Amino acid sequence: MNRSKYKKGSWLVLLMCTAALSIGFAQEKRKMTVEWIYSDEAQEAVSLPFYQWLDDGTALYLDVRKPKEEQTFEILDPRTGKSTVLLDAAKTLQDLQKYLGKEGALKSLPWPESFSGSGRHALYSFGGDIYLLDTATSRFTRVTDTPTEEIGTRFSPSGEMIAYVRDQNIYVYDLLRKAERPLTHDGSETLLNGELSFMYGEDVFNRGAVELWWSPDSEALAYLQIDLSGVTELRYDDFRPFNPRVIKQRYPLVGEKIETARVGISELSSGLTTWVDCTSRPDEYVVHVDWLPDSRTLSVQTLNRDQDVLDVFFAARETGRTTHILKETDEAWVNCGDDLYFLKDGKRFIWGSERDGYKHLYLYTSDGRPLNRITKGNWAVRGPFQTSFWNGRSVVAIDELNQWLYFTGLEKSPQERHLYKIRLDGSRMQRLTREDGFHSVTFSPDARFYFDVYSTVSTQPALFLCRTDGPARQLLGGPKSEVLAPFDIRYPETFAVPADDGFELPARLLKPRNFDPKKKYPVIIYHYGGPSAPQVLNIWNGMNLFNQVLLDNGYLVYTVDNRSATAISKTLERTVLHQMIGPNELKDLLAGVKWLKSQAYVDPDRVGIWGWSYGGCMTLLALTRSQEFKAGISVAPVTDQRFHEPKWAEFSMKRPQDRPEDWEAVSLLRYAKDLHGRLMIVHGTYDDNVRIQNTWAFVDELIKAGKNFDMMIYPMRKHGIADRPARINLFNKMVEFWTRNL
Repeated sequence: MNRSKYKKGSWLVLLMCTAALSIGFAQEKRKMTVEWIYSDEAQEAVSLPFYQWLDDGTALYLDVRKPKEEQTFEILDPRTGKSTVLLDAAKTLQDLQKYLGKEGALKSLPWPESFSGSGRHALYSFGGDIYLLDTATSRFTRVTDTPTEEIGTRFSPSGEMIAYVRDQNIYVYDLLRKAERPLTHDGSETLLNGELSFMYGEDVFNRGAVELWWSPDSEALAYLQIDLSGVTELRYDDFRPFNPRVIKQRYPLVGEKIETARVGISELSSGLTTWVDCTSRPDEYVVHVDWLPDSRTLSVQTLNRDQDVLDVFFAARETGRTTHILKETDEAWVNCGDDLYFLKDGKRFIWGSERDGYKHLYLYTSDGRPLNRITKGNWAVRGPFQTSFWNGRSVVAIDELNQWLYFTGLEKSPQERHLYKIRLDGSRMQRLTREDGFHSVTFSPDARFYFDVYSTVSTQPALFLCRTDGPARQLLGGPKSEVLAPFDIRYPETFAVPADDGFELPARLLKPRNFDPKKKYPVIIYHYGGPSAPQVLNIWNGMNLFNQVLLDNGYLVYTVDNRSATAISKTLERTVLHQMIGPNELKDLLAGVKWLKSQAYVDPDRVGIWGWSYGGCMTLLALTRSQEFKAGISVAPVTDQRFHEPKWAEFSMKRPQDRPEDWEAVSLLRYAKDLHGRLMIVHGTYDDNVRIQNTWAFVDELIKAGKNFDMMIYPMRKHGIADRPARINLFNKMVEFWTRNL
């Protein structure tokens, strides 16, 4: 606050104003609650506009921070930074109401499932049916009216057709002729066309439901056909209706038969499918599919069952015959990322590899001959968005005319994400983003402009429009700081603590307001620990709001990443080979706890730990293989990886029949009898990722060992226990548990 000089006679006015302001500030102070964290107000506090680049270099834009009655789609011209209204929102909503009725009427137009490249059309799904919005006329057309839901709807590159899946079969819809026709006819519960099985959706194709690949000329569609016959069938019992429904899921178990997948190319002119000849064994995974720019060739990547050999093939569109282009091997496992990019000249491609222990980019000829290395150093390229595992697509733009490649990586810090540019020959690399923190960038088609969603651990996300030819940028959407201001948010200190061998483990610590270093505080540790899934990042994290609740209850909040979780290198990741959720990860975690307990302000007898999924496993590992924790909360843990599916569990552990002693050594079930400290275990009964069988088995071992514990079961919730009422209940239950046990 700026101070100004007052006349001597104004002291009374000043005193009165000060008192009034003090009362106002006192009234404005708010205490963070779990209910508020999951309120609309909290969600809006960190919301940013939606955006998508169009083919002509402009961008579609929807500012959801505006009042709902003022929200509408706009076209943003990056050259001027000015936007124009694309459609009449009120007219569009009124037109939609004739389909949805008054009960389904919307107050504002949501962001669609997809836009055409021109921005002329948008696709929506309401009630399981597809609706097409014409942005030029502000009118909707109903595309499907079927009893079964359509999924995975996407436009062709021309914008004249859409493709989708219904009842495990692929359909195309011609927008000009307003006609639908099937491309496949043999889909069933065990033969999926275009639709992904759980394992392929979860661990291969970034948690998608459908994978369809339009050829650049819009005349062919590549797809994955998955055969689930013979794969283990699991069942989930609902509690409704009075005679409960039973939900079935095909879920392969480690060491058992997995689904087989093959790639088909369907010609729209004939409707006939040509099968790509590249999977030589039934237990190979198809992990990536891409069209080359000429529309005549399809790239397919396969991974063997042990996941240590990845092959790249080029397939002819007309015949399906393949040419082997590239082989990637690793003594432990190959992380199958998305870093394959074809240059428009048709003669070269860019490939990402971890062959030297760090993910880097290499330039190849179209026949698989290496030309040169592009990036190098003791750091990795990594995708611009924080994903759960591995690298994603790190290249964000290629300017072939000027021979520049734009990518994001960890050169500055593994805890941040920055944008760089480099010549295709590997020269003249420079960092373009200057502010410390996390930059999630999305480029325009001409590589002249990009959107940057920027945040730090203490700075709410903001959306900027930036240029590649200079530092100028335009703020398009900033945080609503005034919403969080009354809560007096506390932010963490970030530092490193030494492992037993001197390796620096990333860590952070949150202290409550009015922290007194002479007091002894209880501590709650949040831990995840999965391979290349760091939690200590310089990025805004919504979990920090829940941490405020813990701080207000008198706890310190601490996080430390074990080395395999840091994402620094593949070399560190490999330390979990044959012993995932095992001694090496625990050793690093306990080193972090050792440092924590050495601090004078920490009560070493009141330390708790909690985690979700992999973090839930690590919590159980910590409570059974050490005596450092007084209490812990484990949400949706894998208690024995033999309950899990092979793509995830086998990459590190390999098949149980090949190395049974390794699987037995890391089973948490054998250590349940050694539980030290109070445990609350949490699971959803419809968790189709980490089956509740994991919790039942662990609890049974606790019972047999005479161990007391707490348990929270959420009916028909999946892995995320994601609905608002369940989240509020769960996180309030956590606070209650810590209060009772710490």
